[in-house]
Amino acid sequence: QVHLVESGGGLVQPGGSLSLSCVVSGDIFSINDIAWYRQAPGKQRQLVAVISNNDGSTSYADSVKGRFAISRDNAKNTVNLQMNSLQPDDTAVYSCKADVRRNGFNYLYWGQGTQVTVSS
Repeated sequence: QVHLVESGGGLVQPGGSLSLSCVVSGDIFSINDIAWYRQAPGKQRQLVAVISNNDGSTSYADSVKGRFAISRDNAKNTVNLQMNSLQPDDTAVYSCKADVRRNGFNYLYWGQGTQVTVSS
């Protein structure tokens, strides 16, 4: 089994910051790309940021470029999302997704999500 557990969500005022973490655990040979997604009420799930295991390259949604930063600690199987200058439109459930190599195959796993609310 593989588990992804997110943490760090909460309530923050506009202009504030939050740092999310996602820990991947279980029967893992290696972890490939890890991504953060978000879904606001009544909206489709959106890719926020992704980081590659091969070269550490990152990619961001246009709406968060310059405000969010994704990073990973391979020794701890952890990916972080630093979110700055948060705005009400950033309110959503944030979930991480990992592309995991195990038993010779690649699988996608999701965490349960953590709520981020930006409000005054």
